[in-house]
Amino acid sequence: MIPIIVRLALRYISRRFFQSAMFVLGVALGVGVVVAIDIANSSASRAFALSSESIVGRATHQVVGGPNGFPTEIYTRLRLELGIKQSAPVVTEFARVTGGEQTLRLLGVDPLAEPPFRSYLAGAGAESDWNALNRLIVEPGAVVISASLAQRLGLQLEDQLEISAGGRFSSAQLVGILQPDNNASRQALDDLIISDIATAQELIGKSGRVSRIDLILDADEVDKLSAALPVGIRLVDVKAENSLDQMIAAFELNLQAMSLLALVVGLFLIYNTVTFSVVQRRGVLGIMRSLGTTRGQIFRFILLEAFILGLVGTALGLALGIILGRGAVALVSQTISDLYFSVNVKGFSIMPLTLVKGALIGVAASLLAAALPSWDATRTPPAGIMKRSIEEETARRLLPAMTFGAVALNLLGFALLGAEDSLALGFAALLCIVVGGALFTPAAMIVAMRLLQRPAATLFGVVGRLAARAVLRSMSRTAVAVAALTVAVSVIVGVSAMIGSFRLTVADWLESSLGAQIYISPPLFASNNPTVDVDRGVQAIALAVPGVKALSSARHVSVSAPDYPDMPPVNLLASDFDIAGDKRQFKWSAVAAGAHQAALEAGQVMVSEAFASRRGIDQERDAITLDTERGARTFEVFGVYFDYSTDQGAVYIARSVYDQYFDDPYISSLGLFIEDGAHTAAVIGELRARLADYDLRVQDNASLRGGALEVFDRTFAITIALRILTTLVAFIGILSALMALQLEHAREYGVMRATGMTARQLTKFAVIQTGLMGLVAGLLALPIGLLLSLVLTHVINLRSFGWSMQFAPQPSQFLEALLVALVAALLAGLYPALLLGRLKPAESLRRE
Repeated sequence: MIPIIVRLALRYISRRFFQSAMFVLGVALGVGVVVAIDIANSSASRAFALSSESIVGRATHQVVGGPNGFPTEIYTRLRLELGIKQSAPVVTEFARVTGGEQTLRLLGVDPLAEPPFRSYLAGAGAESDWNALNRLIVEPGAVVISASLAQRLGLQLEDQLEISAGGRFSSAQLVGILQPDNNASRQALDDLIISDIATAQELIGKSGRVSRIDLILDADEVDKLSAALPVGIRLVDVKAENSLDQMIAAFELNLQAMSLLALVVGLFLIYNTVTFSVVQRRGVLGIMRSLGTTRGQIFRFILLEAFILGLVGTALGLALGIILGRGAVALVSQTISDLYFSVNVKGFSIMPLTLVKGALIGVAASLLAAALPSWDATRTPPAGIMKRSIEEETARRLLPAMTFGAVALNLLGFALLGAEDSLALGFAALLCIVVGGALFTPAAMIVAMRLLQRPAATLFGVVGRLAARAVLRSMSRTAVAVAALTVAVSVIVGVSAMIGSFRLTVADWLESSLGAQIYISPPLFASNNPTVDVDRGVQAIALAVPGVKALSSARHVSVSAPDYPDMPPVNLLASDFDIAGDKRQFKWSAVAAGAHQAALEAGQVMVSEAFASRRGIDQERDAITLDTERGARTFEVFGVYFDYSTDQGAVYIARSVYDQYFDDPYISSLGLFIEDGAHTAAVIGELRARLADYDLRVQDNASLRGGALEVFDRTFAITIALRILTTLVAFIGILSALMALQLEHAREYGVMRATGMTARQLTKFAVIQTGLMGLVAGLLALPIGLLLSLVLTHVINLRSFGWSMQFAPQPSQFLEALLVALVAALLAGLYPALLLGRLKPAESLRRE
């Protein structure tokens, strides 16, 4: 019997190409989006892992100091006095080459100490033999880079290149080109400029200081070395220190959850297609049951079709995911670079696990969506299976159960929201609300169509009334299509309202926080890369410019917090005074309004909301311990302020207090206040002229705010693409349902044409039908979307990133979503309507 079932399944698939294509497309789009996001996440993570590996190498531990590093004498003492031979000094700094915008990393090493840690210097001999290595050691300004980086920068051996690091320009000469022999090494070296340690110190202006010392230690050497290090110098375990993967975990989970929404909408499409295939073959299935085919064989027969189509859709989805993944990689890596850490994703990593996961999701989704209609076909007796009315009667009988399920799922969603502070449970609650809202569709359609019958008749006459009734008569088909569109549009409403509220919150925060008129910073300076060194001499140059009244310098560095060893380093911000002044907005503050600067000068600190959220700081637990160059110091926290520059948060300290604990002569940025009557553009022009020898960016307040909002918009660009794909799946669902209705009601439409309805009226009938379906989907999506936006704003966003924000949905967002639902439904109905207009009554009435 199995071979016969297989032949029947393949024959039906080949004869019903359109329905099969709808099934395949639903699976392909759902799988494609999931795979694309997974590829983007894994590619970005792999690129950063390779970059980190190229920096850390095979080191087990590192000796680290303050933001300004520590003297090279520490390294000398380790090797000579303590006898630790497997040690290598390192100088590292973010940099860029003039003419290129890519963020690079300058890595200064001792080539003679490198072999136990990093082997890539052996590749320099590929073009210049050992001469390159010798020149790297003895020639000032000598550097080597990878072949791929040289090609991108248009550089050849012996070329001079101008390197910008720490806001200053320096010249270097390319004496070697690395030619790694495998793809992983090529990616790892893709953003490195390698030099001798003395050259790196000269390029960044830190003679006699190193950033860290890499070590390979045995267990018994760790305690001995820790005890021998001076105060302010620490020994850290490389594995414990490498916690940056935690930073992007919530971001990646958000993307994966968004991608799964497209799959949820695809499930509706698959269900609709399989249901129609069952209804369309009521006669055939009834005959098969009458001839002795068992319920189990019928069930396996329909599931087999779903399995075959699911395999085809999954295969296409994997291919589509790889194609979409290339675009998603760029969007995701840009967002990670904007928000977390600099990552240059040149490779395209397709992990076997990604393809396996995509394949399992595609096949499982196909079988899951097909299970209910397959089971429904088996539970009806042979006589009943051939009756069309059975399907609608069953749908109406299920209405109370579906409505109860909708209420239950929504209640479960609200219960999960209050269960515990878990991001995964938050997304589970979101899914319950989305699916629960979709289950309200049949009940909402019955109410809506009864209310719309009179207006439809008033506007469109008898055809309008017939269209409204036709939607109700085919609830088993139309409800699923409307539910799919409802889910897609509710996601548009929810995400758009959340993003709009978030953007408004960020804009208000920028308005209150950026109190200076002009800002000076290196091009590489960003919240995700805090330690960028700028010579303090820039302050005197800026103050001497006519029109500049005052300035405040800021220093951004990364320090460790011993109480949180498994969390990323702390972003520490030290400034002369808070440029936000009295406009600084606090979540809570233990000092009086306007007195926070005095509290800072007294040695207290304030922390951002995200920092407090991640580390559990509140008015009872109001202290933070930081590792300084004077040892670990505990600071009292007097308040939590709102800040949206980084979801890792920051600790704000007065510069005068910072200088007590760190020997750091550098600044990171400047905020300038100009005199009344001075022209901002003229002052900026003069500043740029006087700072021409520095690689610094001078911009006004408006430009800085505009740049920050551009970063915000880039961050959510990937969600726009996901929303479009989700809507596309729903659009296909509506089209599939309408085509199914046309095939199913061909005889009915033939009777309508034979009794006097014109072709134009029949076309109008189909368009009104789709318009009503789109209207109901849009109206139902608005409250569901509003609920989603509230959850996204006040639960998901807070648990993911630690940010609270005002909820300010705009009426235009709801109107746009309603229009999307209407337009999607009407466009999906155009083709079926045109086909109905060409319907020939005689052919439609002919039946075996």
